[in-house]
Amino acid sequence: MQAQWTLSGFGDEIDPDPSVQAAVLAAYDARHVEVRSAWGVNVVDMDDEVLGRVKRALDARSATASAVASPIGKSQVSQPVEYEVERLRRLVRVADALGTRYVRIFSYYREADQTPEAVRDAVLERMGRLAETAAAEGLVLLHENEKDIYGDTPARVLDLVSTVDSPALRVAWDSANFVQVGVRPFDEGYAILRPYIEYLQVKDAYLDTGAVVPAGEGDGQLRETLAALVKDGFTGFASLEPHLAASPSEPNREGPESFGRAARAFAALAAEAGAVLV
Repeated sequence: MQAQWTLSGFGDEIDPDPSVQAAVLAAYDARHVEVRSAWGVNVVDMDDEVLGRVKRALDARSATASAVASPIGKSQVSQPVEYEVERLRRLVRVADALGTRYVRIFSYYREADQTPEAVRDAVLERMGRLAETAAAEGLVLLHENEKDIYGDTPARVLDLVSTVDSPALRVAWDSANFVQVGVRPFDEGYAILRPYIEYLQVKDAYLDTGAVVPAGEGDGQLRETLAALVKDGFTGFASLEPHLAASPSEPNREGPESFGRAARAFAALAAEAGAVLV
């Protein structure tokens, strides 16, 4: 039997309107949207009125949310512990309303003169509190590796998830983000992080420039990674986050054409690896 992965995508890279987001994703046989913002309102700032409009827009297209793509942890580690805990509590109703248990998070910025080692204890304290909060609410936090946060390299991501040691804290694997910190993702990260990988964020990048490109066109070792995930029996979401926009004024806005290019590239790679996107 072929592996089946559920296709999703960051809708706000297509258009601010969730109706358009869902329609474009449906054109590529995706019935899920990773909800980060709608009409310019970030998920952490959505009131009941905006949240209701998002839900109705998705329902009208028979689409559902794969995850809430929150900005939790995209803050200085010097902020009080409760700062992000309170923001996570605000997202509980968002996740409930959208029918998902997944919330994407990050692991904090540090000052320019601080080393990762210097902030490790503070980061782990905050991540532990977030995981406790998520577990109490039935949520699963998906840590996205990203440059400039504590969990940017495979070793530090492993440190986070293994030290916190909670089923409410899992890994959202992003090959491009690893490349942007000088990592060859499959060679250096896959084996140690595979037990924690719950979700894929799909994009690729060049090692020399860090420029983001469609899946398979860069140095993110996506062919090796996808083949290994099929072999290992991964089942879960694969969420397109193309980051191909050319406009500096709207760096996260792809439009349907660029998003389609990213979707076609990933579909070809997934098929080559033996995975069916549903």
